[in-house]
Amino acid sequence: MTYTHRSLRLAAATALVFIGLPATTAAADSGQCNFPGDTYKGRPWALQRVLLDELWKQSTGKGVQVAVIDTGVDTKNPQLKRAVDAKKGLNLLPAKNKKGEKIDRGASNGTTDTVGHGTKVAGIIAARPLKGTGVVGLAPAATIIPVKQNDAEGNGTAATLASAITKSVAAGADVINISQDTADAVEPAPALKQAVDAALGAGVVVVASAGNDGLGGNVKKTYPASYPGVLAVASSDRNNERAAFSQSGDFVGIAAPGVDMVTTVPGKGHCADNGTSFSAPYVAAVAALIKSKHEDWTQKQIVAQIQQTAERSTPGHDRLVGWGVVDPVRALTEDDKPIEQPVAHEGVTKGEVPTPAELQLGESAEERNSRMATYVVVGGGVLVASIAGGAVAFRDSKRRARRLGEG
Repeated sequence: MTYTHRSLRLAAATALVFIGLPATTAAADSGQCNFPGDTYKGRPWALQRVLLDELWKQSTGKGVQVAVIDTGVDTKNPQLKRAVDAKKGLNLLPAKNKKGEKIDRGASNGTTDTVGHGTKVAGIIAARPLKGTGVVGLAPAATIIPVKQNDAEGNGTAATLASAITKSVAAGADVINISQDTADAVEPAPALKQAVDAALGAGVVVVASAGNDGLGGNVKKTYPASYPGVLAVASSDRNNERAAFSQSGDFVGIAAPGVDMVTTVPGKGHCADNGTSFSAPYVAAVAALIKSKHEDWTQKQIVAQIQQTAERSTPGHDRLVGWGVVDPVRALTEDDKPIEQPVAHEGVTKGEVPTPAELQLGESAEERNSRMATYVVVGGGVLVASIAGGAVAFRDSKRRARRLGEG
């Protein structure tokens, strides 16, 4: 796809921000989000809620490529080394920043990550199993295409993001994960939407984090999450409710765990982090699982399947968690046929309107027949009693007459 110079200039002026929050000590052994990190020996809560054996009987994501457009993916982490396709990796950071200063871009194929953000995202999607830890990607056989497009200084822009989307499609991505949005929710120039639309048109599932500016009930659109066709992901907590920081809005399509998310970090080991940045890859992994199992399903059908099978407390969509909290197992098992869009009141069939009773001004035919039958029974009983009583009276009268004649 080509863009006008004017569109590129406008897009470049729109900065991008990562959608992560400070790490907590609740889930990581180390208590710090440093890297290389310590190995987390348990199974993270976000994976405990899933019957992984049942899930992986259906699909492991094999054959599906997921582009992680982020800060790069560090392949030194042993759980990501075999998960990343370094040959297809990209580095779209500019050589210099806006001040004209040289930027340390790292590896040209996007396999270095000095921030750690992209490495965390990739681990949630496709970290390979490793002895000694319960941390693993939801789609452990999927392939990650690392696309380095941003850094800690925010040198990524809407223009570089648009380019990253286009190049990811060209590289063969089936799913694209974007865990960043425009600063201050500024709508960028048309170039970014054009790139998103082209990806959707090519059958690629585009997943984006909804944003973390949800405290105080703040509701506003974020980009690229709010573009039509993009699956915008909010964060849920351990109670399957919206995390307090998670962005709300009608554009939210689904929710996924985003609190105390234990995942891979550069070098080795793990770390816990929070934010819709880490909810989006959870959903991107489910999309990869579905795509692997149903190769002929369209991106629209994959998105609808994820939404239709989500856990929700309301019959349909709401602005807090969209269609609900993603349920990976249901998404892979309740899949008899593809659907084009989710529907409310799932599992409830529309009942037939009962036929109203006919208004009777007098007694009905049924009531009349019942009354006549009663009369017949009662009348018959009376007649039998009368005949029997008459016979007894006639017999007694004859006896009296006989006795009088003898006397």
